[in-house]
Amino acid sequence: MPNQRVLLTLLNSMAGSEVEASFDCHVAWNIRTLDLKNALFGKSVEQLTSAEASDLLEAAQRRGLSVNTLSSGLFFGDIEQGEAAFREAYLPGLRNLLEVARVLQPTQLRLLMATSSRRAEILDSTAYLSARHRWVFDVYREAVDRIHAAGFATVLENEVHGCLFASPGEIAEFFSILDCGDALSLTWDVQNLWQMGVFPSLAVYRALKPYIGMIHLKGGRTDVPGGALKWQSGLEEASWPVIPIVKEVVADGKSPVICLNASHGEATPEYTPDYQGDLEFLRGEIEEIEK
Repeated sequence: MPNQRVLLTLLNSMAGSEVEASFDCHVAWNIRTLDLKNALFGKSVEQLTSAEASDLLEAAQRRGLSVNTLSSGLFFGDIEQGEAAFREAYLPGLRNLLEVARVLQPTQLRLLMATSSRRAEILDSTAYLSARHRWVFDVYREAVDRIHAAGFATVLENEVHGCLFASPGEIAEFFSILDCGDALSLTWDVQNLWQMGVFPSLAVYRALKPYIGMIHLKGGRTDVPGGALKWQSGLEEASWPVIPIVKEVVADGKSPVICLNASHGEATPEYTPDYQGDLEFLRGEIEEIEK
């Protein structure tokens, strides 16, 4: 719903590598909901046992924290290995993730878009999948159906390093073919798509808007206006239009929770990550964000 209050969060390990200390940091930074990915008793979220998930839930509840997303790394693999190997690599993890979700009761489960070791040769990944790897659509649709049947929503995130999502058109066509309705939405990682070749702009957001259910924010700077990502940076120093894009996302009600991620790019001596500063920058610029 447009103009609703929007919550901020960040990947849990960005607040610390030890669970209790990380959750304490969330509270200190006025973060009310969790995005659980890794550094969870030394594991990623899809590797947890049900007992460990119960311990996480208890630690979160003691601090008044809810769980918004279980950010798995599932399905981020090379489709050129073939269907059987892909299923063997990721479906057991999905089964375990669903067990963890039954304990933690998040709003959504994250999957990643797959990769191809032939990505440099591929002009349109959806056309390529349709011609050579139609099973990929089936695997994702089955996963979304299983997650939906368990009572959760699926968010599918665009990644880097050969990701099959490298343009708004590829994303739109993939979602159209899957045709999963409200059971599936896109986590638009703004910087990831930039790294895959698409500079962040309001036009890009508007092309992706029908599919977006969440956004991931990273800073990043370029040496050339509108050019490729070059340097790490905070959000306030970023080369892309952070506030105009986020304001429109918020006005459209497309991301009830906005998740901060660590910036990619080359390190510079003058940049030290300041995640609390990034959070306060967003709160100061956008009135609909919970303070």
